[in-house]
Amino acid sequence: MAAPPAPTAEEWAFAARYTNKNSKGYRYSWGQQVRSMMGTAFEGPDQGMVRLRVEIAPDGTLTRLETLWSTSAVAEQLARQAISSMPPLPPTPTGKPLLFEKTISFTPHAVDGPPVYRDDCLPDPPAFRNRFAWNGTSPGGSDEPEQTAPLDPQVLEECLRQLPKDSLDAEAAHDQRWLEQWRSPNLGR
Repeated sequence: MAAPPAPTAEEWAFAARYTNKNSKGYRYSWGQQVRSMMGTAFEGPDQGMVRLRVEIAPDGTLTRLETLWSTSAVAEQLARQAISSMPPLPPTPTGKPLLFEKTISFTPHAVDGPPVYRDDCLPDPPAFRNRFAWNGTSPGGSDEPEQTAPLDPQVLEECLRQLPKDSLDAEAAHDQRWLEQWRSPNLGR
């Protein structure tokens, strides 16, 4: 599979101003830039994936790169070479360091499509907390789940103003990720 195209100047401009969901657009463009610089992926022993922990300074320079896991030494080497030769990046959207983890897939069949932005203004769902588990030291918590506060109308308006229109490719990639996640192994047999 040929390497995907690098993000355009327009895509980087959007990424540099999109602040929702931990700068989701910037993280996606960064991963697309790395993958585009890694070259063509062929089926065989050199294909694989690498998961990286990345920290980018407010001015767009890489300050930390750590490999969390890798399924191929070649994929990891290609990703690190691509990262070391990346062109200068725009400043982070929030003006603060950007910390994230990213999986780079160097396989001939994997397609990491663009993200879907339509739900980015909704509050995050409450984190799961097992009310029956106790670590033995902390005081018991309440049995009621945490309620999220409604968004301030001005904050919601600003958030909605940032949202781009989702592309057909983003919708297809989103549907494919859901299908792969929830598909029954006996489906179609």
